[in-house]
Amino acid sequence: MLEKIKETTAFIKQIIKDTPDFAIVLGSGLGKLKDEVDAIHTLDYSEIPNFPQTTVIGHGGKLIYGLLEGKKVLLMSGRFHYYEGYDMQTVTFPMRIFHLLGIKNLIVSNASGGVNPDFNVADIMLITDHINMFPEHPLRGKNLDELGPRFVDMSESYSRKMLNVAENVANLLNISIKKGIYVGLQGPTFETPAEYGMVRILGGDAVGMSTVPEIIVAKHMGMNCFGISIITDMGGPEIAFSVSHDEVLQAAKKATPNVIKIVRGLVRDFN
Repeated sequence: MLEKIKETTAFIKQIIKDTPDFAIVLGSGLGKLKDEVDAIHTLDYSEIPNFPQTTVIGHGGKLIYGLLEGKKVLLMSGRFHYYEGYDMQTVTFPMRIFHLLGIKNLIVSNASGGVNPDFNVADIMLITDHINMFPEHPLRGKNLDELGPRFVDMSESYSRKMLNVAENVANLLNISIKKGIYVGLQGPTFETPAEYGMVRILGGDAVGMSTVPEIIVAKHMGMNCFGISIITDMGGPEIAFSVSHDEVLQAAKKATPNVIKIVRGLVRDFN
């Protein structure tokens, strides 16, 4: 795996000469963020050695390098999920590349189901912490000592400084935000009402099928991490209505303009 990581990094470095300030992972329905970047280089995943391919509607398949608010950013338009059949090393492969490219700051976005009764569909939640309930851990197996320690401190999985900057941006723009804990489950089924209830009992505010493995691996390598969720549906024992991927995308579309404003402000103001 380490050799593949190095090979892929070397390929990208031939094209992207500068070190990006931020890596940004675009989640379900959040592809519009790529339109905000003044693109310098665009690489299809299929062009990149060893890079997986995304199989999910709503996820693109491109690495986009460019400028956003005067900062150099590398956008991952389309992510990889455990439920697609990839192992955790493959799901988190791009995070390894970001680190070897010299990127220090990671922004991850997602669509998630809300379980906090104070939340509503299309709310924006800044992730303050997570609970990992995936059946496979991305750091299981032989540790890659060259990339990070065997045992990783997760006491500040999501950078408090980045959270504070994002919250200040939202307040200045009068954008309503929530803050909460994200629970990662493997999917691909949306949760049952009882499972939504379980997430709430465990202390979660929202639940989704991504993000947690990426953050764990990024923290393994010492990156500053920020996560933002769009609440695309609500669930719990007392709520039993159907949800579809199309409805998730529509809810994400509604909230995306404000997510873009927050991310732009975070990129601009975080140093």
